[in-house]
Amino acid sequence: MNKQELADQIADKAEITAAQAKAAVDATFAAIADELVAGREVAVAGFGKFSTSERSAREGRNPSNGETIQIAASTAAKFTAAAGLKKQLNG
Repeated sequence: MNKQELADQIADKAEITAAQAKAAVDATFAAIADELVAGREVAVAGFGKFSTSERSAREGRNPSNGETIQIAASTAAKFTAAAGLKKQLNG
């Protein structure tokens, strides 16, 4: 499912227009991204928690020639599913 399909499904379930649903989806993702950039977590009860994880700098290998390269430190987004979502997924 892509973002447009998600917005279409939300429009059907919430009985709103597709444009309103798309705006809501865009605003939701923007708000989550803004919080993560600010270094804060976003917890949605019954669904899960969005957070960030720091990756340290490390050495890696270029797969095409085997040459050693330096991989810069970075911040990655992380999602942890809540117990309620895990329960839905597993039956």
